[in-house]
Amino acid sequence: MNFKNFLFIFFIFASFVFPVDQKDKGYSYKIGPKDLLTISVFEVPELNITVRVSEDGAIVTPLLGNIHVSGLTRFQLEKKLIKLLEKNYLKSAQVTVFIKEYQSKLVSVIGAVKKPGNYELVGRQTLLQMISIAGGLTEGASDRIVIIRQYENGKSASLVIDLDELMLQGNPKLNVPLQANDIVNVSVERYIDIYVFGQVKNPGHIKMKKNGDVTLLRVIAQAGGFSERARKSSVLIKRKINEKEMRTKINVKNILRGKRKDFILKDGDIIHVPESML
Repeated sequence: MNFKNFLFIFFIFASFVFPVDQKDKGYSYKIGPKDLLTISVFEVPELNITVRVSEDGAIVTPLLGNIHVSGLTRFQLEKKLIKLLEKNYLKSAQVTVFIKEYQSKLVSVIGAVKKPGNYELVGRQTLLQMISIAGGLTEGASDRIVIIRQYENGKSASLVIDLDELMLQGNPKLNVPLQANDIVNVSVERYIDIYVFGQVKNPGHIKMKKNGDVTLLRVIAQAGGFSERARKSSVLIKRKINEKEMRTKINVKNILRGKRKDFILKDGDIIHVPESML
């Protein structure tokens, strides 16, 4: 079983082992701006409304007028409305509040997940739970996740999560709880195509993972290394720039001796390793 398949199975497992409590979903969530609420008053249909919370955290209701609701749970708002109604209008009020749309506490999941988008943050949800909700990782996922956290003062910070350490080494500290407005970016694995011909052991198309600079020595190693007849002093690199072919001759012996830096390759470069004249 490869690593990506293991992750897929884990996320399915996680969605059952760490489910969001449905009772908690309704009662621990704190209402905020832009949430859409449905309020029903038993046997008084005239007071039933669907209303969106304003930017300043308030709603306008029949009879009661403007009411501040931001920061209250559904349960707390029901109690507040019952108290206000019974004070001046009803003897035994029965009020039900339903949160129709959760808009004030969202987490964005982007990148290499099967269902990228904005997801409700209800109760305490961790990184793995949110990725599971987003359908799990795709085949193109890299070994890194970046969480971008935005604060009320306008500042932001980022946290890089190593999937190998989180999943294979089981570091629970990396399964961080998420906060409203977090952006979870599952990095997409990037590759470049290099073509190697001539005196290497496995010539042909080389697909290189772009985690840092892709250098000449890395690609030669990926191609199995030089053959015994390779002329290392005259490796030719062809590169197209604006439809023109640029040629660069590299003495790899100088790179190996530390006399010059390794040559950085770009997508589509062609490497030709000539045969030694000896």
